[in-house]
Amino acid sequence: MSSPHSQAPPLISVIVPCYNYAEYVGEAVRSVLAQDHESFELIVVDDGSSDDSVEVIKSAIAQWQPTSLVRRVELVCQRNAGVSAALNSGLAKAQGQFIATFDADDVMPAGRLKVQAEYLLEHPEVGCLGGGAVRIDETGQRLPKKDKKRAVRRYDFAQALADALVVGGNIAIFRREAIDLAGGYDPEIKIQDFQMTLKVAHAGYVIDILPQIVTLYRKHPASLSSNYRLEYESGLQVIEAYSDHPAYASGRAKLVIKALRSAVTDDKALAWSLVRQVPLKYWDAQLLRRLRHLLFKKAQVRQR
Repeated sequence: MSSPHSQAPPLISVIVPCYNYAEYVGEAVRSVLAQDHESFELIVVDDGSSDDSVEVIKSAIAQWQPTSLVRRVELVCQRNAGVSAALNSGLAKAQGQFIATFDADDVMPAGRLKVQAEYLLEHPEVGCLGGGAVRIDETGQRLPKKDKKRAVRRYDFAQALADALVVGGNIAIFRREAIDLAGGYDPEIKIQDFQMTLKVAHAGYVIDILPQIVTLYRKHPASLSSNYRLEYESGLQVIEAYSDHPAYASGRAKLVIKALRSAVTDDKALAWSLVRQVPLKYWDAQLLRRLRHLLFKKAQVRQR
């Protein structure tokens, strides 16, 4: 019997959805095309951008594809329909055994695809594989980060729901069969990563998170993570499908506590309403820190 390392490299389809990220998408495309995995394709889906994203994407492809190991590159342009719909469009074009999603404003570190592909080959029970992230600023400079020594973390569906686990689109790689079994992305849900994390786990696969850094995550004002209200509301949509599961209440509490991180400085009235939604049995150290912030620090004045 042949070992995973003796097999031909699996084809990985890298799907990059883009909406109005002309400032960053060129670097994202370059970083994907620079990967050393021997078998991958790149599919960029422009979701109706109104800036120069399409021109930047075409320029980056023209510049970097000739020296890349990439098998093929495809640019899909569609009317704006949201990131979940954009990923479904990419899936319709993808031919890979594994699907790596990637955000158009981030940077893929060297060797990332090879590391994750080798792990998936050795662990057929894993349907979704994540990893670590290092934050960078708008100019690409790394931001301070605590060095946490971690081993591989594993979640089944109950654990993923209880923790409201999100394997971000910028760190995730999936088995194509797992995504197909999960039914793809629901375009009505605007946040794509949380829904697919839970759908793949619910389909019977486990979720593993590697300690290795697999993305450089760009922090900037327009990043989706800055819109905590949308994340919270979409998260509630996602877990509603599992409301009869014993872990549902814990997952809902985790979503509330996550939203509190921004609400305590952005909207104290909302923050107090969120605190009241968390049953005492789910109060944890994070909630207590955010409650202390709510009680003793003034709300930030948002510039408009």
